[in-house]
Amino acid sequence: MSKRLSTSRYITGFDGIRTLAVIGVILYHLLPTQMRGGYLGVPVFFVVSGYLITDLLRQEWDQNGKIKVMDFYVRRMKRLYPGMVVMLVLAAAYITLFQRNLLNNLRGVVVSSLLYYNNWWQINHGLSYFDRFGNESPFTHLWSLAVEGQNYLIWPLIFILLMKIGKKRSRVFNVVAGITVLSGILFAVLYTPGADPTRVYYGTDTRLFSVWMGSALAFIWPTTHLKKNIPVKAKRILDLSGVVSLIGLIAAFFLLDDHLTFVYYGGMFMISLLATVLVAVTAHPGASLNRLLTNPLFSYIGKRSYGIYLYQFPVMIFYEAKVGNIGENVLLHTLIELFLILLFSELSYRFIENPLRKFRYKNTIPTVRGWFTKPIFSWKKPWVVPGTVVALVALVGIISAPTNYVDAQQQQLKDTIAANKKAAEETQKNANGEASESSTDSSTDSSDSSAATEAEQDVMTKYDLSESQVKKAESLEITAFGDSVMLDATSDLQELFPQAIVDGDVGRQLYASPDLIKSLKDQGLLRDTVLVGLGTNGSFTEAQFDSFMSEIGDRNVYWINVRVPTQRWQNEVNRMLEKMAEKYDNMTLIDWYDLSNSQESWFYEDRVHPNPDGMVEYVKLVAQTILAED
Repeated sequence: MSKRLSTSRYITGFDGIRTLAVIGVILYHLLPTQMRGGYLGVPVFFVVSGYLITDLLRQEWDQNGKIKVMDFYVRRMKRLYPGMVVMLVLAAAYITLFQRNLLNNLRGVVVSSLLYYNNWWQINHGLSYFDRFGNESPFTHLWSLAVEGQNYLIWPLIFILLMKIGKKRSRVFNVVAGITVLSGILFAVLYTPGADPTRVYYGTDTRLFSVWMGSALAFIWPTTHLKKNIPVKAKRILDLSGVVSLIGLIAAFFLLDDHLTFVYYGGMFMISLLATVLVAVTAHPGASLNRLLTNPLFSYIGKRSYGIYLYQFPVMIFYEAKVGNIGENVLLHTLIELFLILLFSELSYRFIENPLRKFRYKNTIPTVRGWFTKPIFSWKKPWVVPGTVVALVALVGIISAPTNYVDAQQQQLKDTIAANKKAAEETQKNANGEASESSTDSSTDSSDSSAATEAEQDVMTKYDLSESQVKKAESLEITAFGDSVMLDATSDLQELFPQAIVDGDVGRQLYASPDLIKSLKDQGLLRDTVLVGLGTNGSFTEAQFDSFMSEIGDRNVYWINVRVPTQRWQNEVNRMLEKMAEKYDNMTLIDWYDLSNSQESWFYEDRVHPNPDGMVEYVKLVAQTILAED
């Protein structure tokens, strides 16, 4: 069989680049505190994709003087669709049978994925790529496939237009590069520091610069025009550029946190530039980098990188839901998950992606008919019956899946947090105002009445406190600062500490908190006693902790550790807090984890937010620690 493009060559080093990219992405999710910038593997994929697709289109144009657009679409579909469809079917069937809590919006996920608009679907449904605690979905990662799919749809048409109106390739390059820069600028302009960046992270318009950077390169660095024999000086420059870009990317994978504003104000664009340099040097036959990135391991992983990417989230979500306490042995579970991801990707590559990429789809009907000819049960087609059953189960789940459903327990937690959010805001508004003073005076003046005594008795009984402790709590000025768990405790804290000022927010992390503490301090809302509850949503470094404590100063700090068994950072956060409690004399650690870890009945189904019974125990522990009698 003759080659479709007579001048095309397979660049083995690109498998090495894909390997590095997919390792970064996988470990970003499996070991987020070690591979902090692994998400940057996605723009690396984008650059490689943009370069290869455009280079192949350019070769076809040079060879035939035209582009067969429908043939391009068919090749892309044959390469990408079978693997994704099978993954969606398997995941939907599993959810239908074993994890029905994920049925919600399943139909929308599947349809948006099949039609390649999943990134916009997630944006419109308020889903966050960065909310690893609250955004439990085996399909989160499909946003990037949607971006690529949308580019595949429009790019051949744009390519043809550019080739017809641009007499010189350099002019075409300038147009594509200009649009690339505009996309990068839009990425920065639409980003709002401190807000969830999912819109700019998912948006086709704001992420296209990585893909088109690779496309722009193909116009000035076509693989068929690169010569193997080049001057020694040029070879050295290429090799040095390639090694520097490779080292820069690897360093960024370890160091560039997703929350840094630098990422959005040029950082992602710079990473894409590094990836473009790496691609350019790898593609050049006169450089040495292609050989460096070519080995059996990289070839194996690179060829299966698409399947690895597809199955990462389904494996992680399904496995971790069954394990339950992923945080107790992160390394063991990480190794098991890696094995499962590689297993499913190998099966996908061997039995789905590779065979169907070569399959002649005009033979689909007779082939399917042959599956169901007698005997249906045959060792030659052992997968027909189980495959049919799985597909039917998936179809039932997709059709019957509810849309935007919230169960009673989820609604209760949602309502509680919303109510407490308002109550927390009121504590800040009234902290230095007349409302607070009158409330305090009223409480003090009526302390001897029977009603007040009865209220105090109720608090004493509820939280197992002495009368003197309750009196102390009534007059104690305290600021409670934290994430959604602290926010959820607002009303209970107010019941015990009527002078309390509460500042909590869903998804809050420590790295973003020093400025918030400074703002409270500037407003006169940071009291001498500070109760902190942070760490539920992710780990932090000692430097980030020091920055937070620097803003608090010499105030008395009571820090509640975390109980988040479904997340791999739980034990790391608690170990760090133990270390920091030894470092800071003004910090007392409240061990909520040890008290609550075996008490599943104290929590909502997310196993992190205390239910009403658990909240009593939560506040009781806080009260008994802060109000401890000498």
